[in-house]
Amino acid sequence: MTEKRRVVITGLGCVSPLGNDVNALWQGFMESRSGIDFITRFDTEHFATKFAGEVRNFDPLQYISKRETRQMDRFIVLALAAAAEAMADSALEVDDALAPKVATILGIGLGGLESMENTYELYRTQGSPKRISPYFIPMMISNLAPGQISMRFNLKGPSYTITSACASATHAAGEAFRLIQRGEADVALTGGAEATVTPLGVGGFNAIKALSTRNDDPKTASRPFDKNRDGFVMGEGAGILVLEELEHALARNAKIYAEMTGYGATADANHITQPAPGGEGAVRCMDLAIKDAGLALTDIDYINAHGTSTPINDAQETLAIKNLFGDHAYKLAVSSTKSMTGHLLGAAGAVEAIALAKAIENQIAPPTTNLEEPDAECDLDYVPHVPRAMTIQHGLSNSLGFGGTNATIVLSKFSDK
Repeated sequence: MTEKRRVVITGLGCVSPLGNDVNALWQGFMESRSGIDFITRFDTEHFATKFAGEVRNFDPLQYISKRETRQMDRFIVLALAAAAEAMADSALEVDDALAPKVATILGIGLGGLESMENTYELYRTQGSPKRISPYFIPMMISNLAPGQISMRFNLKGPSYTITSACASATHAAGEAFRLIQRGEADVALTGGAEATVTPLGVGGFNAIKALSTRNDDPKTASRPFDKNRDGFVMGEGAGILVLEELEHALARNAKIYAEMTGYGATADANHITQPAPGGEGAVRCMDLAIKDAGLALTDIDYINAHGTSTPINDAQETLAIKNLFGDHAYKLAVSSTKSMTGHLLGAAGAVEAIALAKAIENQIAPPTTNLEEPDAECDLDYVPHVPRAMTIQHGLSNSLGFGGTNATIVLSKFSDK
């Protein structure tokens, strides 16, 4: 059997509710700051939830032309912005020889919802299909995020989108990891993007009573593992990671944030929105990822949890961690950065993979904020309130989505041994 090639992270890019680059994201975590506030993108008068984690002070003209703003949905522009930062951060130069070996694999949950809403409203009020833009379909379909990135940076390897609800970006990163391990790519831009803070996005999640309605105090509304949590907070943004085969990275003296060492994916086969009892699917997913990395359960130091702030998810994910790790579960640090960013849906796993990579780089676990009164069922160490300096050799990032889809990646502190 051919030995698996090693894969490292050499570039990071991010646009999030905490700011429009990776440094702003990490600084927000270190300050335990919330990026959640009242929605500005549409009138929320008749909505049960009036707040979200919006990307603010973002100028698309820094990344695309004015003409292109009429040809791309917001999720695509956010993806391009994050990709531009990641490419610059990696200092990767893509020549004609390398281009066919650079993949672009992104996770997108819902795609161009804003374009769909705006186009339908235009058709409804104008009453003519001639009012539909020829760019409507390319604005809406999810694979145009990796497509536009591949065209912008001349990346000619595999280019596609994975759509698996809130696990989309983590599945994308895992599959990009596999491509490089197998030698089908030397480099991959991977991660995810989402921009669904729209009337139908918020209204749809309100309809299934999934969102917090803590309108009196939005900044404390995302409260994973807290007894008084009442639903998740929608966010938007994009995260892009540059994954690279180790020898390729070393040959160009690239900066290495961390090594990606394991990936697991499972299905609950249980319910369209609720996890399997006991977190059975998440247990198998984490176990597969840890075994894929060649690690023991006791090697894991930190978990960036899915941690949505919904009553069912937080209790079941906690139970899954306890069922897998046993006594070691109480020695782990577990935190949910969604307490500060909200839930970026299909992009969540990308931003949280960046959080894990930065945690390993800095040897600091980001906190779970707003954890004022832990739920009796949530009895692990959730790094409450403030970040914590600690040893992080190996960490997990979990993403669990509607339809019972689960994804876990393992990142490790890089060693050349």
